[in-house]
Amino acid sequence: MTDQNEALAGGEPLADEALDQLFRSARTANAWTPRPVSHALLRQLYGLTKLGPTSANVSPARFVFLTTPEAKARLAPHLSSANRGKAMSAPVNVVIAYDLDFAARAPELFPHNPGVAAWFADPEVAAVTAIRNGSLQGAYLMLAARALGLDCGPMSGFNHAGVDAEFFTGRRWVTNFICSLGYASQVDIFPRLPRLAFEDACELL
Repeated sequence: MTDQNEALAGGEPLADEALDQLFRSARTANAWTPRPVSHALLRQLYGLTKLGPTSANVSPARFVFLTTPEAKARLAPHLSSANRGKAMSAPVNVVIAYDLDFAARAPELFPHNPGVAAWFADPEVAAVTAIRNGSLQGAYLMLAARALGLDCGPMSGFNHAGVDAEFFTGRRWVTNFICSLGYASQVDIFPRLPRLAFEDACELL
């Protein structure tokens, strides 16, 4: 029988097909098919996303899934002209935000240390923790989406203050970035752009 420590020791590398789907063959989607994305699939997506690690499990990311024409129309005026058309044609747009008041839920999420909220009493510490870990969770969302067969169109060309005012008035949620989700059309799929070589981006010490 496998004990818990052995179970957590790691698994086998993913097959090449899975790595292709997550990384090598994946592209940013710029056009979409009309195939819908169900609410059940979005719940499954979040169910995977939430399992990614964050500092003290604080989980500051907040996700607003815009699935109806009315909801997407609220977002449209705040997008750059380059992003508006492709975002509005996507089945789903996710406003990926972080909650500056995340520490209020910390005792619930880190129950073995009920005083954990005090770690984030300094507003600067809380803000840095929120954006760092919220960004991690946004990346987890994209990888989980690809793992479930969805395509992603992340974007940062939008009016942050406008999106915050539209969706988060009365809450201390702050928009991080926006990601369209759905099933990509092959229209406007660009070749892979260059990436930095290991020697340019990494050091081995």
